[in-house]
Amino acid sequence: MNTLRTLALTGLLGLGLNTPLAAADWPALPEVAPAPADNPTTEAKVELGRMLYFDPRFSATGTVSCNSCHNVMLGGEDNRPVSMGVHGKTGGRSAPTVWNAAFNVAQFWDGRAATLEDQAKGPVVNPVEMGMSELEQAMDRVRAIPGYRQYFERAFGADAMTVDNAARAVAAYERTLITPNSPYDRFAKGDKKALSAQQRRGLETFNAVGCTACHAAPTFGGTLFMKFPTFTDNEYVKRYDFMADAGRFAVTGNESDRHVFRVPTLRNIALTAPYFHNGAVRTLDEAVRVMAKTQLNRGLSDEEVKDIVAFLNALTGEFPEQSMPRLPATPGWAFEVR
Repeated sequence: MNTLRTLALTGLLGLGLNTPLAAADWPALPEVAPAPADNPTTEAKVELGRMLYFDPRFSATGTVSCNSCHNVMLGGEDNRPVSMGVHGKTGGRSAPTVWNAAFNVAQFWDGRAATLEDQAKGPVVNPVEMGMSELEQAMDRVRAIPGYRQYFERAFGADAMTVDNAARAVAAYERTLITPNSPYDRFAKGDKKALSAQQRRGLETFNAVGCTACHAAPTFGGTLFMKFPTFTDNEYVKRYDFMADAGRFAVTGNESDRHVFRVPTLRNIALTAPYFHNGAVRTLDEAVRVMAKTQLNRGLSDEEVKDIVAFLNALTGEFPEQSMPRLPATPGWAFEVR
């Protein structure tokens, strides 16, 4: 991730924030996500992780899976202001996309999980999300399904049906959820026709107004934490209730982290409305106006907004084909749900 951030900032710092940059000088998104040394990606792990990702039986009601809120048949989230978990409960934040999450500096809006492996464990025992009382209780459900054993042994060896290995498998699957070869990426690799004239203007405007300070290529976000909102004396902050969430402060207790969030990626942003941590903004053009005012303290003309939105649409990549896995059955019996 440090390498990605360095690449992203090389041209930016060299030319100055307000100097127009040619997109071909910016890096394209890597097509393979880095994996930690203690969890190298293998086909067996990915296969198991996909099954666990789609299986709702590890929620208290048997109705909520990872895919329920982070739908890989869509933009990697659920297009709701806030997601719905067990018993129709809802939280206070919009589900972030799982696409390209492997490149994030940390997971969740507040960065409370350092890795995808850590993140995979959190929703299972969240009372609003999957609602299990403890991780071992959820893992007991996995162990009770005979068909899962062969997949764990294939991925991790004998006696491998543990919480940590389940999380490793889900994380391995999530590291395959990369969306390269967007129009921007093709342009960055030298295809001068990949972006329209308006999208080129949008890229230049995106850089010139200062968006790249937080949303730098190749990930266009996800690599740092920033305060939001930075400028509070504007109509948007009250209209969208942005000050209600203390952000990372709830994790660290440090006053300097109040209203600090992990900067979201803008990859596939056209597909992931509504926007911001509370899902309060319904349209992408409004989100652009909000960001300019709350983070840069500047207003944008209608033409500037249209151009930036056009460029953001060029960040929609190619999605690897996803197939619904055939899950191991519980022949003749079912879990008790609460």
